[in-house]
Amino acid sequence: MEPVIVISGLVIAIVLILVLGAPIKPMKWVGLASMKLLIGVLLLFFANVFGASIGLHIPINLFTAVITGLLGVPGLLSLTALQLWVL
Repeated sequence: MEPVIVISGLVIAIVLILVLGAPIKPMKWVGLASMKLLIGVLLLFFANVFGASIGLHIPINLFTAVITGLLGVPGLLSLTALQLWVL
């Protein structure tokens, strides 16, 4: 497919969304999910920074970020327990 066709299609879609308006409810869900994912990544980052002194390292990937983002601190503690006891 030609790049000109793809780019013009994207420009048309963006203009239509700007003119007609984006649906509010799906955008709200996307924003909420993105915020929870970002919070999960930040919690994992700080857990890795502070846990480095005791040899704790939880990989930051989509699965662990979603678990930590949805469950919060209990999710982070469960991932820590899995890292220390199982692995």
